Amino acid sequence: MKRIRRLLIANRGEIAVRIIRTCRTLGITPLAVYSPVDRSAPHVRLADRAWSLPADPPAESYLNIARLLEIARAAGADAIHPGYGFLAENPAFAAACAEAGLLFVGPPEGVLARCGDKVHAREQIARAGVPVLPGTGAVSEEEAQASAGRIGYPLLIKAVGGGGGKGIHLVERAADLPSALRLARGEAVAAFGDPRLYLERWLPRPRHVEVQILADARGAIIHLGERECSIQRRHQKVIEESPSPALTPALRERLGAAAVAAARAVGYVNAGTVEFLLDGAAFYCIEVNARLQVEHPITETITGLDLVEAQLRIAEGEPLGLRQEEVTWRGHALECRVGAEDPHHGFLPSVGVIEAVREPGGPGVRVDSGLVPGLPVSRYFDPLLAKVITWGATREAALDRMEGALAEMAVAGVRTTL
Repeated sequence: MKRIRRLLIANRGEIAVRIIRTCRTLGITPLAVYSPVDRSAPHVRLADRAWSLPADPPAESYLNIARLLEIARAAGADAIHPGYGFLAENPAFAAACAEAGLLFVGPPEGVLARCGDKVHAREQIARAGVPVLPGTGAVSEEEAQASAGRIGYPLLIKAVGGGGGKGIHLVERAADLPSALRLARGEAVAAFGDPRLYLERWLPRPRHVEVQILADARGAIIHLGERECSIQRRHQKVIEESPSPALTPALRERLGAAAVAAARAVGYVNAGTVEFLLDGAAFYCIEVNARLQVEHPITETITGLDLVEAQLRIAEGEPLGLRQEEVTWRGHALECRVGAEDPHHGFLPSVGVIEAVREPGGPGVRVDSGLVPGLPVSRYFDPLLAKVITWGATREAALDRMEGALAEMAVAGVRTTL
């Protein structure tokens, strides 16, 4: 097993800060990178050393594989943690890290490729006996017209290489399908470099429930329970909680078993999430997200586990060291995402400079934040600024704490979703 002593964090903002904190706990030296606009960001200050990236546009900064590997070599890094977003689910980056002799803290190249191809992944998951929504493989315009009648309207068009809620279009009638396909194909090329699309049945009022999994390289897989993620805007999660108030103990057990089966079907390794749509007592697997999720803190809060530490241990080749029957859950946790968006003007991105920050505290309150006065908020990056997490012995107690925490928090300089 190769031990990680120096870790390069190929990300920014609150997730980079989050990873640095686990590095400190484990005695690992955290190394950071930053684009010009991020030079004063908290993750730069908290890391032992930080290296500059050429420019702010993502292609030249946090997506710049050549520069990241150059920095890793110069820094004497043993491993790279991609965080989430950017290169976290990029098979080419995982392969490049392996070729450079660096541990990639996440699934290996082959797993990323399998999970990234949504059509192939859902076929493998269905063969494992896990329910999936009626749908198609990758389709041409002509095939889509024929298949749509079988699936029925309304339906969703999805990008094969998609993720993060991008590349999804609802089509309510046959007359709208051709134009929606053209629009979706253009978006898929722009966002993922992959023009392939597939169709899937649309459920009008489902719940979005996901299950956290951990898998080591020796074939052991466990789940850490579910997260309720139904409160969304434009297919982007806004508020999450765990456990889901919609699940009975029997349904929870079935969902956890299905998540483990889906993970095994794609040969999963490291931390990941199996996403489901819940329609009453029926559920359907929609994808496996091959990364740490934004909302992972609520699972940490009710299990007492550090998921970043688990990622690092698995990357080093260690066994899980935890059996399913040893996982316990305590209380209830909520997360609210605080983004630089203007809720009074269509949630348009808000850019500017952070003038002042007041973050909440107290028992049962956690804030994962990349905020500091003087920090520029750029149009180049995701608007997520911070996450407020609360815990309570009951759901009501967690909600009460969240209400107080949100009232206490303040951010000046940009509009936010607070």
